[in-house]
Amino acid sequence: MTESVTLDVLAIGAHPDDVEITSGGLLIKLARMGRKVGVLDLAGGEMGTHGDESDRSREADRAAEIMGLSYRHNLGLPDSAIQYDHETKVKIARIIRETTPELVILPHWNQRHPDHLACSRLGFDACFLSGLKKLEATGEPHRPRKIIYASYFRNQDFSFLVDISDAFPQKVEAVAAYESQFGQMKKPDFASPETVNLAELIETDTRSVFSPGGLSVYDLMFTRAHALGQQANVQYAEAYTVKENILIDDPQKMPIRSI
Repeated sequence: MTESVTLDVLAIGAHPDDVEITSGGLLIKLARMGRKVGVLDLAGGEMGTHGDESDRSREADRAAEIMGLSYRHNLGLPDSAIQYDHETKVKIARIIRETTPELVILPHWNQRHPDHLACSRLGFDACFLSGLKKLEATGEPHRPRKIIYASYFRNQDFSFLVDISDAFPQKVEAVAAYESQFGQMKKPDFASPETVNLAELIETDTRSVFSPGGLSVYDLMFTRAHALGQQANVQYAEAYTVKENILIDDPQKMPIRSI
């Protein structure tokens, strides 16, 4: 899924499945609106405990189909060894010039995994560099208009929430495409949160998120999305941060009540 295409939105993640887990709902929602949405994965995920690079590549293509992406590309950087350097910034800037997105989605800059931290810093710098006329990269200069940061399981300091209630089952299906990482999933009725049995979302094999027998990725996604949704009086939500102030034309039309 590497054909050149003009995008409205480009989400950049360190590994296959990062974007699905953290921003899948928003990407699905934007694709349904008719936006051209793409994903750039920096590494192949070959350092994962389960599966290999070919598994992750095949699963990433399947997840892209489920989300309705117009573009997906893997930069082929070494997993768990992504370097914050000029050469890598230019590689990402070339993709930005090729796809000309207006909106870029990056990982939040506060990260535990070194690759996620590098991805956030590299993505921001590449967005700037891609607009420099004399950059040593092919293509016309282009600088995205807006950068937003996916929360990556942070629990505070969000700039805004996105209602992903209608997209949430499709988001879970996209993550479930990564069977080599997360095993097969029992699919409850996510449209009715009160009927979801959390026990059904916990994997019985060793492919849980944190440790054998621990929380599965599906349990984690449901719990977080539902908790965020409750803050905005919707079923499911994702959280995002921006570094700029948000300008509102008409505060009277802001959707969430204060009391």
